[in-house]
Amino acid sequence: MEREADWQEQRRQAIAGHAAALEAGRAAEAREAAALLDDFVRRAAERGLPAHTLQARTFDGRATYRTHVRGWYLKSNRSVAVGEDGEYYVLTVPASLRARFTGAELTPSMPRLIVGAGGGDGETVPLRQLLDQRLEAGVSWP
Repeated sequence: MEREADWQEQRRQAIAGHAAALEAGRAAEAREAAALLDDFVRRAAERGLPAHTLQARTFDGRATYRTHVRGWYLKSNRSVAVGEDGEYYVLTVPASLRARFTGAELTPSMPRLIVGAGGGDGETVPLRQLLDQRLEAGVSWP
């Protein structure tokens, strides 16, 4: 019985250690991605790349709402963006009657170095690549 309790405690400690390591890695990734976003905002301003009022789409894709955030779309499907504040936004929101009139509220998401990682749709793109493509496209792309 005591042996089993020792084993369970060791297992709990191993799981906690693994979770802590994952979280530390995720935090380091977010810091690196945030630095890329800040650099993008600076470079976009230097190039005179205009920011736009971002729109968010409902999870089912049936409705689009304006938001109170200005920034730049990073993907042509307008699913992710970087705000003028340097924050990363995933532009999907729940359907809401209120949002139709007042606009959708966006909350910044923790940025990842690989956009779409863990999303399940199979489309993953390095964040740096999206940012560079957006800068290269300039004002010709909304």
